[in-house]
Amino acid sequence: MSKEHLSTKEEILVMLKTNGSLTVSEIAKELGITEMGVRRHLNTLERDGMIKSALVRQSMGRPTHIYSLTDRAEDQFPKAYRQLALDLLDVVVYLDGKEKVKEIFDRREEMLRARYLPLLTGETLEEKVHSLLDIQNDKGYMAELESNEEGFLIKELNCPIAEIAKKNLEACEGERKLFENLLGVHVENLQCMGRGDRVCSYLIHKKQKD
Repeated sequence: MSKEHLSTKEEILVMLKTNGSLTVSEIAKELGITEMGVRRHLNTLERDGMIKSALVRQSMGRPTHIYSLTDRAEDQFPKAYRQLALDLLDVVVYLDGKEKVKEIFDRREEMLRARYLPLLTGETLEEKVHSLLDIQNDKGYMAELESNEEGFLIKELNCPIAEIAKKNLEACEGERKLFENLLGVHVENLQCMGRGDRVCSYLIHKKQKD
């Protein structure tokens, strides 16, 4: 978050990121505005889940509120997780070979399957597919669903791990296997951003997996 052209609320977030926690009077002094004006911005930020407050007792005088960032606000600042993941996978290949990367994504598929199975509601395949669509959208995949004679087509307009998938197609295969194991039917990967396609799409066949 660049300091240039920041709104007052954004300035407050940067201040809390820099200092850890601040009182209303400290923020007001730094910004050069009234404490009443600061409180209006803090109320909005607290309502939006960006900051949290705590009542702290002082050696003299009444207790005062201090404000700090929530995890949601921390996500507004630049992170290098994606590059870190890419670097770590390169290290794995260097130390143990490409096969080890496959093992990593196989294990990830098992972990995600255990996590998502309790969330997969419904009795029919169609109900389960809709439930899977909700899970993917919660993860940021911007997924859409179509149906045809063969089954159901899940089209994902966004892939949060696209850069990783471009260098490690094992990630895409892990996603296909995850769908297949969750639904118990054959799933075909038709398009893949990791292979240069504009979207990722999966055909979920109505026939049960052998």
